[in-house]
Amino acid sequence: MKNYIITALVCNTSGVLTRVSGLFARRGYNISSLSVSGTENPEFSRMTIVADGDEATIKQITRQLDKLEDVQKVSLLFPERATCRELLMVKLNVSAAQRPEIESTCHLYKAKMIDLGPMSATVELTGEPNKIDAFIGIVAPYGIIELVRTGLTALSRGPESINELDNHDEIL
Repeated sequence: MKNYIITALVCNTSGVLTRVSGLFARRGYNISSLSVSGTENPEFSRMTIVADGDEATIKQITRQLDKLEDVQKVSLLFPERATCRELLMVKLNVSAAQRPEIESTCHLYKAKMIDLGPMSATVELTGEPNKIDAFIGIVAPYGIIELVRTGLTALSRGPESINELDNHDEIL
């Protein structure tokens, strides 16, 4: 079992997210990460879905997605040929005496402190999932009050675009 990145261009209509996630639920497929956003064309949204499975399972998922009326195109992205990012916001227990340590760590990871309270600091970090995981591991000893991650968002490298593909093409 490994993670696969599925990207789908879908109609920007009410209920499309429910229909896509329902397809996964009905068939017992797990979504590790799901990110949805508008695109350069207001008629469409782009979904980036990270799903676990073997190659046969992922092919089945893409075929099932393609059958949904609102899904225009479905592609697989390969991490080594894609730009992948996540956003993290984490609120930490931080005293005034600990702030220089946190600021130093933020500088090292190119994170940004976005809110300071008397006993807390909220930090924002964008990067690849392994960078996000490493940062969480470094700041966890301070005490995490709250944490939220967006899930993976990805685009293929180079001039290729999902807009130009036939369904089920793999972006290599």
